Amino acid sequence: MAVAPILSDDAAGAEALAVFDDIRAKRQTDYVNNFWRALAADPALLKATWDRLQVVMGPGSLDPLVKEMIYIAVSVTNGCSYCIHSHTAAAKAKGMTAAQHGELMAVIAMASQTNALATALQVPVDSRFLAEEERG
Repeated sequence: MAVAPILSDDAAGAEALAVFDDIRAKRQTDYVNNFWRALAADPALLKATWDRLQVVMGPGSLDPLVKEMIYIAVSVTNGCSYCIHSHTAAAKAKGMTAAQHGELMAVIAMASQTNALATALQVPVDSRFLAEEERG
């Protein structure tokens, strides 16, 4: 059960509706998903999050599919079921294959295991891996 209301267009205020309209226009859809509708209870947070997401996930040095796959990896690590599903759908829409998805999950699982081992064993970072300014 959501801890914030999932606001319909009728229940959302004018500020939230303006963001919903922008989402619809930029995504070329009539659908506004539940994440945005939950944020609509705080229109300033909704707008700030939508604005920032467009910058981070927009055109840049990383391929859009790579960005979605990174988003999936972080979402898996953080245990965010909503984001895992949402960004897996987005990655598939951007061309992620079943083989790529399987390999991505294997990499996430491997990184989780080796991260846990390195943390538990408190393995010191090799000096050659440190940034130059950290080497002292």
